[in-house]
Amino acid sequence: MIIEIGHFALVLALAVAVLQTVLPAWGAHVRDSRLMAVGSPAAVMQVVLVAGAFAALTYAYVVSDFSVANVYLNSHSAKPLLYRISGVWGNHEGSMLLWVLMLTAFGAAVAVFGQRLPQTLRANVLAVQGSVAVAFMLFILLTSNPFTRLAPAPAEGLGLNPILQDPALAFHPPFLYAGYVGFSIAFAFAVAALIEGRVDAAWARWVRPWTLAAWMMLTLGISMGSWWAYYELGWGGWWFWDPVENASFMPWLAGTALLHSAVVMEKREALKIWTILLAILTFSLSLMGTFLVRSGVLTSVHAFAVDPARGVFILGILVLFIGGALALFALRVGELRQGGLFAPISREGSLVLNNLLLTTACATVFVGTLYPLALEAITGDKISVGPPYFNMTFGPLMVPLLIALPFGPLLAWKRGDLLAAAQRLWLAALITLVATVAVYAAVYRGPWLAPLGIALGVWVMAGSLAELASRIKLGQAPLLESWRRFKGLPRSAFGTAVAHFGVGMMVVGVIGTSAYQSERILVMKPGDQAEIAGYTLTFKGAAPQRGPNYREEVGVFEVARNGEPVTTLTPSKRLYDAPPQPTSEAGIYVSWRGDLYAVLGDAQPNTPGGFAVWLYFNPLVRLIWLGAVVMFLGGLLSLSDRRLRVGVPRKAQVRTSPMPAE
Repeated sequence: MIIEIGHFALVLALAVAVLQTVLPAWGAHVRDSRLMAVGSPAAVMQVVLVAGAFAALTYAYVVSDFSVANVYLNSHSAKPLLYRISGVWGNHEGSMLLWVLMLTAFGAAVAVFGQRLPQTLRANVLAVQGSVAVAFMLFILLTSNPFTRLAPAPAEGLGLNPILQDPALAFHPPFLYAGYVGFSIAFAFAVAALIEGRVDAAWARWVRPWTLAAWMMLTLGISMGSWWAYYELGWGGWWFWDPVENASFMPWLAGTALLHSAVVMEKREALKIWTILLAILTFSLSLMGTFLVRSGVLTSVHAFAVDPARGVFILGILVLFIGGALALFALRVGELRQGGLFAPISREGSLVLNNLLLTTACATVFVGTLYPLALEAITGDKISVGPPYFNMTFGPLMVPLLIALPFGPLLAWKRGDLLAAAQRLWLAALITLVATVAVYAAVYRGPWLAPLGIALGVWVMAGSLAELASRIKLGQAPLLESWRRFKGLPRSAFGTAVAHFGVGMMVVGVIGTSAYQSERILVMKPGDQAEIAGYTLTFKGAAPQRGPNYREEVGVFEVARNGEPVTTLTPSKRLYDAPPQPTSEAGIYVSWRGDLYAVLGDAQPNTPGGFAVWLYFNPLVRLIWLGAVVMFLGGLLSLSDRRLRVGVPRKAQVRTSPMPAE
């Protein structure tokens, strides 16, 4: 009965979404405030109904109700509770229901927290958001119904893909979807503004907090996926330019550009056309990622579905929303007035450079991801575009971006002084020079360009601190005055500096582990020793063990450094019960230098007691994920700033002076 209630709640949510799409939009058109007012309660009711449907499906997973086809295909009674719950979104149908839940939650948030928006704009935003919900609810109900029953009910389920039975994968998709779907609000604001023909600084102020929230969630979601791939797949790396990885990275790049472009629009009412276009393109890239994962055009560990019929349906959604939004943009673009002018050397100019480099980088990833698919569709030829292409195209575009990053916040609006900004960065430049020399001294045998890459990361980190020091006039004013200025800084200023510092940490981690990784692949039997990066690993053998829903062969490696015991690593090779699929569990030792990483391979029949072993040492690799967390915290600081959190400041009360005495 609960399953039928969940199914019915989803159907009711579709009906409410139709009302949310039609009535507020028509009310805004005819200026009927009663019809426009329907949007807010409809958005709230919609999220309640979808949450009820999601709760019903979760209940079916928790109690292992195998009469539900989705539960039968993706769960097993022996699974731990955490993975029974995460199994709800570990498949195509359930993940789409989560996608729609996020979508309706963002729409309800606009309804609740957007009370100060102009009534017509809010009505149009909710109508656009409702139309997206209508499309995806139809997709679920017509092609991907998670509530389909089986009769008779099987006694046991087939189980969840073993590589998805991991804590990181339990949380990675919700954060990723929150990022994907969050950009729908920026899209809805852009389309609503084009419908009204009103695009100004107030619009940019309204759209920034929603864009920032989506960017934060996507940042965390991508980094959690990278962390999972690092320790679960046993590949020894953190990023592989997989097409589905790229599908989430592209909206992140476009969303980062949108955040910076909206700042220019808010402060100077410039870049209106560009900002609206970015809002449309960012969500378009999110939709494209949904299509790639669920259409069957890609084979990947990240792919959810291989049904072409579903892909055609999503392709139709892509054409409808992307094509419709771009057509509306083309019709209205001539009516958008240009904003204030500015010199190339200015805060606005630095943000324009930021946008150009980010969008060009996004375009290179787009071409590298879709070109093989397009070529195969046209000619039937199969090619692969791997890391060499992306490293040669994406990497060089990041170099000028990172060099310019510390300068931007130190330049004045409208017209800046590059020399004055450089003078305020002298200490950052000195720290960077010292770091460069130190890295060259430590790794003088090469690769020769790697220390320069690490220097770029240090430059960005030092530059972010120099920005704060400049704002509080540290060293130029008395300490008490600097402290007063420090306490008076808006949280968004701290957020920007923290986020930029996180970018620098990521760069140092990426260059460090990419350039200086050590790797050994060998066969080891009990008693054998292997040397890597100053560590000595002694293989003590492997023994079988039993887990809650798997069997595994656990290897034991005693690790020593300079003759002193350090730790014991226990990588394993698992075989799950349902489905019977093998996975690798890496053994990782974390130190300030980097990660010592061991993977146990298959037993070698020609070597008694021998196993294939992969050993890696990944210097500074933790800075990649720590940097992403710092970036998230920077976004959180900015979002806590009242000017961003509220979006539109309250109107100041007009003070009335006393009447002059007669």
